[in-house]
Amino acid sequence: MELLQTPNLKILGLIVAVAAITVVAAYLHLTKKRKGCLDPENFKDFKLVKRTQLSHNVAKFRFALPTPTSVLGLPIGQHISCRGKDSVGEEVIKPYTPTTLDSDVGYFELVIKMYLQGRMSHHFREIRVGDYLSVKGPKGRFKYQANQVKAFGMLAGGSGITPMFQVARAILENPKDKTKVHLIYANVTFEDILLKEELDGLANNYPDRFKVYYVLNQPPEVWNGGIGFVSKEMIQTHCPAPAPDIQILRCGPPPMNKAMAAHLDALGYTQEMQFQF
Repeated sequence: MELLQTPNLKILGLIVAVAAITVVAAYLHLTKKRKGCLDPENFKDFKLVKRTQLSHNVAKFRFALPTPTSVLGLPIGQHISCRGKDSVGEEVIKPYTPTTLDSDVGYFELVIKMYLQGRMSHHFREIRVGDYLSVKGPKGRFKYQANQVKAFGMLAGGSGITPMFQVARAILENPKDKTKVHLIYANVTFEDILLKEELDGLANNYPDRFKVYYVLNQPPEVWNGGIGFVSKEMIQTHCPAPAPDIQILRCGPPPMNKAMAAHLDALGYTQEMQFQF
């Protein structure tokens, strides 16, 4: 009887060993950090595979990475430099923050507001599916690690929402990150609000960790958000109070950034508690 069982035990042992090796290999494959596609020194070309018009002057552009499992390799809160041609054919380079993360494999997306006189705006108005965009990066001073602060206050204006959205998504989609996010987002009209559906989705999915307060200079007749410009009182009401374990991020047009810096200083936020993209 023992002679009959010995080969079976050997086969069973071999199957278990192979299964264990397979599981370990799969784990290592899933957990190893993928190498990003960006080059900080040289521009690389990425193909536009989808363009979605969101409003009369805003569009979402999806660019393919080399393979379906490639990642861009952009650290949270940093940006890329995009190169294009303006209306007279001269080269122009401008920074943009993708709205996607490295958890979005195989592609990256940019939400771009195209201004009538904008030099890079011309390039994005003209680019079509199948064309290529030259990109270099990563760039930026902001470095983020999970739970580095208790809470973020975010002051965004117009297209300055893109780095805020990227940081907020990274925080909220990480189950180990307990950081809370309080966003004040200012625009001229309701139609100017970028990523509103996505921001409202975050507020609905993470009600205890993400709050958004919209401010409009020219609101519609029925409006329950802020009116005018972002004030000290709005910051006091909707952002975390000054403390060593909080940070206020700001990104918007230069006049707004200057005004927000003055408000924050007056409210007692130290320079260490502030960061401007």
